[in-house]
Amino acid sequence: MAQSRSTERNGNHTSISVFVLLGLSDDKELQLLLFPVFLTLYLMTLVWNLGLIILIRIDSHLHTPMYFFLSFLSFIDICYSSSVSPRMLSDFLKDENTISFIACATQHFVGAWMALAECCLLAAMAYDRYIAIGSPLQYSAIMAPDLCWKMVAAAYGSGFLSSLIQTASCFHLDYCGPNVIHHFLCDLPQVIALSCSNPFISQMVLFLVSTIVGFGSLLFILLSYGFIVSSILKISLLKHSAKAFNTCASHLAAVTLYYGTALSVYMNPSTSHSMKQNKVLSVFYVVFIPMLNPLIYSLRNKEIKEALKRVIKRVTHLLQRDNI
Repeated sequence: MAQSRSTERNGNHTSISVFVLLGLSDDKELQLLLFPVFLTLYLMTLVWNLGLIILIRIDSHLHTPMYFFLSFLSFIDICYSSSVSPRMLSDFLKDENTISFIACATQHFVGAWMALAECCLLAAMAYDRYIAIGSPLQYSAIMAPDLCWKMVAAAYGSGFLSSLIQTASCFHLDYCGPNVIHHFLCDLPQVIALSCSNPFISQMVLFLVSTIVGFGSLLFILLSYGFIVSSILKISLLKHSAKAFNTCASHLAAVTLYYGTALSVYMNPSTSHSMKQNKVLSVFYVVFIPMLNPLIYSLRNKEIKEALKRVIKRVTHLLQRDNI
């Protein structure tokens, strides 16, 4: 068990300096087998998301609000995965998985910031799709670059402030007893449960932030899609209706995947079985979703495929010219 030392933090006595993360499994052989798998998945997440950001930046045909938001979504996925995956990978190779009090708070802060910002950004992308379908003639005027930058700043700012409030309320508590977290990351509900002071305020802050930002964004997305469906139904030609809905399919898939997994993780009661189930779902939430998002938006997207072909053609032409 990790050793603890006493510190004084803003007048509150805190006796725990480290937490112990139990990780995905107690089986060291299994962890060694999982290491190359998760390393590959993490590298794929970095390559695909970074590649999508670069492609959107260098191809002028993709300089539209939809791809502008998508590039920032990819950046969020990189940061969110990087807040957990490198430590999880290093823990696979360790006998004792400990994390300092400060590192635990930092991991949660960055992870929650990105997760909450993604909720807001998905809502902004739903609004963008509503304007594109409901008011196509005014789309360029409404979704001007200035508004897009403000919406991105609002998404990141809301995530930052919400995460800061959550993290401060949780890690300001006294921790003087058990320091074992039954997870591979600093899961806030489990951290709060280890506190030896009254956690009511922290639990209420966690609930309110999750409700206002998480469910508030989901409600906005659902309302946007309600208006989108209404606009699509007004389109008389079936071909045009299908094309309009196709522009929303990738975003709708990403929202379903993101919120479906998140609700499955945090709406389950805290039982021994659900904790094991939550670890598996959290792996999907932390590792797979950031990797899948760029694929969801790229595989059936003709504009991204065409942009990739143009970039490859340009690079090939430059290489051939240099060889001449």
